[in-house]
Amino acid sequence: MNRTLYCMVLCLLPVLAGAQTAFTHADTLRGSITPQRAWWDLTYYHLRVRVSPNDSTLSGSTTIQYTVLKPNQTLQVDLQRPLRVAKIEQNGQQLTYRQEDDAYFVTLQKPQQTGHSERLTVFYEGKPRVAKRPPWDGGLTWARDTTRQWFIATSCQGLGASAWWPCKDHMYDEPDSMRITVTVPNPLVDVSNGQLQGIVENADSTRTFDWLVRNPINNYGVNINAATYVHWTDSYAGEKGKLPLNFYALPQHEAQARRQFGQVPLMLKAFEHWFGPYPFYEDGYKLVEVPYLGMEHQSSVTYGNGFKNGYRGRDLSGTGWGLLWDFIIVHESGHEWFANNITYRDVADMWIHESFTNYSENLFVEYYHGKAAGAQYVIGCRKNVRNDSPIIGTYNVNKSGSGDMYYKGGNMLHTIRQLVGDDEQWRQILRGLNKTFYHQTVTTAQIEGFLSEKSGRNLTPIFDQYLRDTRIPTLEYRLQKGTIQYRWADCLAGFDMPVPVCLGDADTYQNLHPTTAWQSFPAKGKPASLNVDADYYVTVRKVR
Repeated sequence: MNRTLYCMVLCLLPVLAGAQTAFTHADTLRGSITPQRAWWDLTYYHLRVRVSPNDSTLSGSTTIQYTVLKPNQTLQVDLQRPLRVAKIEQNGQQLTYRQEDDAYFVTLQKPQQTGHSERLTVFYEGKPRVAKRPPWDGGLTWARDTTRQWFIATSCQGLGASAWWPCKDHMYDEPDSMRITVTVPNPLVDVSNGQLQGIVENADSTRTFDWLVRNPINNYGVNINAATYVHWTDSYAGEKGKLPLNFYALPQHEAQARRQFGQVPLMLKAFEHWFGPYPFYEDGYKLVEVPYLGMEHQSSVTYGNGFKNGYRGRDLSGTGWGLLWDFIIVHESGHEWFANNITYRDVADMWIHESFTNYSENLFVEYYHGKAAGAQYVIGCRKNVRNDSPIIGTYNVNKSGSGDMYYKGGNMLHTIRQLVGDDEQWRQILRGLNKTFYHQTVTTAQIEGFLSEKSGRNLTPIFDQYLRDTRIPTLEYRLQKGTIQYRWADCLAGFDMPVPVCLGDADTYQNLHPTTAWQSFPAKGKPASLNVDADYYVTVRKVR
């Protein structure tokens, strides 16, 4: 009896794991545009932070400048525990506030008038959340390098920037610019976003690094990286002129880093071809060694791939093409276009970041090794798709969707390219995305609408099937009295996508336009099978 019960529990575990997530009030405060966020438009941050590795603490302040959209006297700012707010001031006056979970609701004394520019400063301190498995489960990483020097980094995608500094922690609103002032103990060097404005040597054996970001920046893209870095520079002659390149690595890794980081100009050349100009010429491009795998911090891309090609030395596609380039340099830099230039408004739409950037790997391969190689790479990645839950997550609660947003999303885009049927038109669509939504936060509806409009094709059934359903469309067929009958199965009602097919081992394709209703066409002889062009992410099934 006990053995039977045990087996029943094991069988139920997948069902229980797939049950609807119960969201909390804290999830809503974190993931929605609350009334206390909606009335003001963020325009500028000045983050000042002192990093104290000996006791794993941070202390400092964020000055938040904003424009009043409509009058309101309560403002929401976010800071995650165990960090705590020390005080909040506006115009030299200390303000009162109440805390709900990790949100602080500040009572403003000065009347907030529509159109006026205001600012307040939030002072904070404490021990921030320690990263458990960065960058996926982030926070602060307090590591030591092989010489026992401190090796410190922040990573907070999904978790939220408020894990280590006070901010308006929702992706829909970005500052137009930002200053980041970081104090670290000697001999550490801080590397953050934007261009370095100066270094101050302090009397207490610390030094302060001042960085200026001249472009809009999403919260999770802001970072601190502190180590005994060596630094070298280069430049890239790109579509908008001279792009300054800065590289930072641990001294003991300098030779390896100089060799591996030489792939950056190759990445920039390929991606400017496909996506248009690098989006942050004014802030430059940096590649920075960190004690974790890496992440897409805007103009301060972080790297921890061991100076190997592939993903930690492996080819995720299994085709061999992924071993010819460094996955982290290419993938995380691809996010400069899709994540940092074009940014989702709600994390439920995270596919906009990850599907396009996964697809950028395919385009990088194609640029240097040809169209067939690029196709082989993206098709090879299909083996990593789980089809466990929809790619689009739950809105207004800071909940992303399935990790299939990477490989499945990339294959969806590869399929759409086939439907467009014109490679130069497709390239101009990708470049047009980055030009039309330059430095903007967007919704899935905007991206879907743009791709449908510019392709001249209603792509709604495609997006619904691949983003909102877990099934891969199956072309069912059967042979019957000199005809082949076919239809779409394992799909949503109304799914509608034409595909090229060939009979048996023939190499000549003909176009079919299946629906969910049976159709037929005459077949000469007795073909053994019906095959779909592999560039289309579908399956085929023979039925009786």
